[in-house]
Amino acid sequence: MDCREIDCKKFQDNFGPELIYQTYDPKTEMSGITVIDNTALGPAKGGIRMTSSVNVEEVFRLARTMTWKNALADLPFGGGKSGIIANVGTMTTKQKKSIVQSFGRAIKPITPNKYIAAPDIHMGEQEMKWLVKANGDFNAATGKPKNMCINNGKKCGIPHEFGSTGYSVSIAAIIAAKTQMIDIEGMSVAIEGFGNVGTFAAKYLEEAGAKIIAVSDSRGCAYNPTGIDITKLLKTKKKTGTVIKHKNIKIIPNDEIFKLSVDMLIPAALPDVINKSNVNKIKAKIIVEGSNIPMRENIERILFEKDKLIIPDFLANAGGVISSYAEYKGKSPEEMFSLIKKKMEKNTKNLLIRADMDNIMPRTAGLNIAKERVLKAMKRRKNI
Repeated sequence: MDCREIDCKKFQDNFGPELIYQTYDPKTEMSGITVIDNTALGPAKGGIRMTSSVNVEEVFRLARTMTWKNALADLPFGGGKSGIIANVGTMTTKQKKSIVQSFGRAIKPITPNKYIAAPDIHMGEQEMKWLVKANGDFNAATGKPKNMCINNGKKCGIPHEFGSTGYSVSIAAIIAAKTQMIDIEGMSVAIEGFGNVGTFAAKYLEEAGAKIIAVSDSRGCAYNPTGIDITKLLKTKKKTGTVIKHKNIKIIPNDEIFKLSVDMLIPAALPDVINKSNVNKIKAKIIVEGSNIPMRENIERILFEKDKLIIPDFLANAGGVISSYAEYKGKSPEEMFSLIKKKMEKNTKNLLIRADMDNIMPRTAGLNIAKERVLKAMKRRKNI
């Protein structure tokens, strides 16, 4: 196992990163990256994604987002992230398990004192179970299965499959709509990505009265301007593996979802899906960033100058880290959802008030709040 620190200077500023940790196991061909960005507020917290394209720059960008997300959520966590370079589509379950276990052993020197892992793309509760067992520390990761417990069942896993991230996205979306005087009842919504975040965001928004008119996955986009029944769509997705097999929908290309005339657009899949090629075709009044870094800051500014309200990722999808904190502290799922609701309502309102008062982008307002908290913690640590 070859674990080493590499040069951080390419990305470094006053906030971090503190450590870029690369791992490789020739036996399993596991190749991993962990970036610990800033630990002034606490151990670095952030998920692990497994894709064939993940690289150091992407992991660093995500780790920095986690620094701001945890600070803005007012949690005692710093920012970190991991990536495992692997093509999930070509491997067996046995191969994936071996790779995850290898990564769990590789990060043992930095968990959980410096870094606490969690699920992300292609990594769920089962993978967290594999990782934690191989690592040997129950607190090495959150998002574990609910039946994985210690202390006679007093401290158990809270899987992200409970829908914590999608729940936080829905709360941020509802508050954003109210600030724009958009009635939630009948509000038209398009959701790019129908994984863990997109499915629960759709479910909770539909329950609130919104009309979900378009949902996409890797195989295409299901569109119906009169609305799609999300409960039925979930059944279709489970049965066929895709939303485009659903009845009473029109199949449109994935990139068309960004051009629809809707009240709200929720990107909930991969990074940089809103970019130079489609930014000027966005018609949605509000964009709630369900996924991490769905667009770069310069793209957000273009939309901001067109009077689009954008709820940034590190606020909107903070339900995952709030859930992680609840699990870390041994809280129940019910207590977890209550904590998300309380924090998301408070944090979204505070961010939008700050943005309005200072006449700045919501992202800038959120960053200012987060940076103030991190700098205060860095100064306190320096003086100790």
